[in-house]
Amino acid sequence: MGKTGQSAGHPILYTEEERRRRDQSPWTLVQGILAPVQFVIFLVSLALVLRYLATGEGLWAASVSVVVKTLALYAIMITGSIWEKVVFGRYLFAPAFFWEDVFSILVLALHTAYLLCLFRGLLAPGALMALALAAYATYVVNAGQFLWKLRMARLSAPAVSTRTSGFSVAGRTS
Repeated sequence: MGKTGQSAGHPILYTEEERRRRDQSPWTLVQGILAPVQFVIFLVSLALVLRYLATGEGLWAASVSVVVKTLALYAIMITGSIWEKVVFGRYLFAPAFFWEDVFSILVLALHTAYLLCLFRGLLAPGALMALALAAYATYVVNAGQFLWKLRMARLSAPAVSTRTSGFSVAGRTS
């Protein structure tokens, strides 16, 4: 779980060099913008999926919203992998974000399975929306992992270095 060592009882996520690269990378800002945008897309899509499941109406809107959510997920995964490469020197599974990346792969797999089933007609609409809900449940868990990691990064960061950039995030949010 991250770097060895402690800072005020919290694991250290970044070395000084990694923190500098994180704070200087434009991908940090990209992640900071994409994460809340993806969350808003998720909330709208969740409402549309639940509406369809409750009423049987709005299948097209619900389906399109899940596709849009999946495209947002791909965008944040690709740019997040670039961010991880810049900060940690590897595209995925850096020690500081190993378990978050593992779970992100599950989130990505479920969203991709939704696309496959939608475009190939492999599932009935109700089952397709159930798959979307499963994908969304894993997304919520993964987002929670990243929010926790963001909190840990803030708690472990030296007070001086938190002012080195106008905006900084701990990492990707799927």
